[in-house]
Amino acid sequence: MCPSKVADGEQRGWIVPIGGAEDKELDMRVLRRFFELCGGKGADIAVIPTASKLVETGDRYEQLFADMGAANVSVLDFDTRRDAHERNRVAAIEQADGIFITGGNQLRLSTILGGTPIAQAIRASNARGIPVGGTSAGAGILSEHMIAGGDSDNGTPHANSVRLAPGLGLTNRVVIDQHFRQRDRLGRLLAALAYNPFAIGLGVDEDTAALLGPDNVIEVEGSGAVTVIDADDLQFSSMAQVSGDAPVCMLGVQIHILTAGASFNLGTRKASAGSLSPVKE
Repeated sequence: MCPSKVADGEQRGWIVPIGGAEDKELDMRVLRRFFELCGGKGADIAVIPTASKLVETGDRYEQLFADMGAANVSVLDFDTRRDAHERNRVAAIEQADGIFITGGNQLRLSTILGGTPIAQAIRASNARGIPVGGTSAGAGILSEHMIAGGDSDNGTPHANSVRLAPGLGLTNRVVIDQHFRQRDRLGRLLAALAYNPFAIGLGVDEDTAALLGPDNVIEVEGSGAVTVIDADDLQFSSMAQVSGDAPVCMLGVQIHILTAGASFNLGTRKASAGSLSPVKE
């Protein structure tokens, strides 16, 4: 699934995967940065809490964005695929200045929203410049290839470390994993890249965002780090030769650890320390 085509003279909106457990009480750096990308005070935000079965999830984000100064926050929950065909809900997505997808179960998101008019509206909105963000499960579904599950707490990739499913396809350049350092998900992200070395792996820590701009440069915001895994120069992978719990051999993988202020260019595949670089005297 390729991202929706950007019209001549326009640019794609920001894509903002958040690693989950973002600060909602103190300075709220990550959520405020997303809100600013949507236009700040007076913005119209659409919140999709479908991944969560907790009734209060949508209400919590509605209050947070309202307190930041949003003019309107529409909480659009979807319990069935039929809900995702309702014209008034599609219109709310089309009219929003920003779209935010909460955490929960990413398979619940993909099975209810995948291929529906709501999914198409999200893709079209992002292609015409509207920021789309998601936290935890909401982050994982933003890309074309979504990590649907797999082994955590294991830094070594195994043949059965990861299960992949189709995501929203806002970008096909990255594969996203969330709660990354906190749940030791290096192994399953490496396994995902063993299956698809074209993509860049983004392991996003909690309270951290990897902000993918229209220029295909990833910026980092938050208190944690984004682990960037680049398998473009992969020299060898044993993925096709192993099965089950057998470890996978991968040679030539490059890893960058980015914190707030650092960046990564998806076009050139070059990392930069950005504002963290020493000042030359």
